Amino acid sequence: MTTAYDTRWQRYTPGQRLLRFALYLLFVLAIVQSLRSIDVIPEFLYDAPTQMADLLNRMWPVSWASFPGAIQKALIETLHMATLGTILAVIMAVPVGLAAATNLTRNKAVNFLARLILVSSRSINSLVWALLFIAVFGPGPLAGTMAIAFRSIGFVGKLLGEAIEEAHPGPIEALTATGAGTGSIIGYGYWPQIRPAFWSIVLLRWDINVRESAVLGLVGAGGIGMALNSAMDLFQWDKVALILVLIFTIVIVAEVVITRARKTLL
Repeated sequence: MTTAYDTRWQRYTPGQRLLRFALYLLFVLAIVQSLRSIDVIPEFLYDAPTQMADLLNRMWPVSWASFPGAIQKALIETLHMATLGTILAVIMAVPVGLAAATNLTRNKAVNFLARLILVSSRSINSLVWALLFIAVFGPGPLAGTMAIAFRSIGFVGKLLGEAIEEAHPGPIEALTATGAGTGSIIGYGYWPQIRPAFWSIVLLRWDINVRESAVLGLVGAGGIGMALNSAMDLFQWDKVALILVLIFTIVIVAEVVITRARKTLL
């Protein structure tokens, strides 16, 4: 007497299928709830293509003659903000990153405090940092530079700390056995191993800061964003088009510079 067995292969178990169904259901419910909470006016939605076409028509031709003067100065100011903000961030983030690395700093309280600083920096958006520093220093590029610096501490410090923790322990153990001090261990044990990661982190953050500094001016923190906000308030759409082209251009140029610098330094 033979017994028939069900040999059909199933990718998921019944429990996994139930869990997947529950996740899909939650996803759909979240979308439905989001659509219900967003106040969409159908008349404006239907009219959007016409308004977009009218806006593009007002932007053309681009006002290239407006570049010399205030817009040129604002563009240079944006690059200065990104560069100086990145330098300040690296100066402040390196000690925090060293303190956050558990294999370098053995004190758990110091590790916790350093990680708290890194999380606090990353959790606050650059626009919020800009508003805080505008309240302290007033509108202008100084507030934007400080906002970029404090926003970048978390990014640079976290990645630097992780790079230190992933360093090979062999050279560090050899230096420790010879009685080398902490400075020598960092300089000769950790630095040769983390140098490529360090320069990659710095260059990547500068690239990000160039993009962010172009937006901070919308809240009064200097840079080309202030020129963009002013042109939009005055309905000078040909200047708005010029500024958008300039922002796109500096982002592309920054990407090229970063690529070349990585090849040179790494």
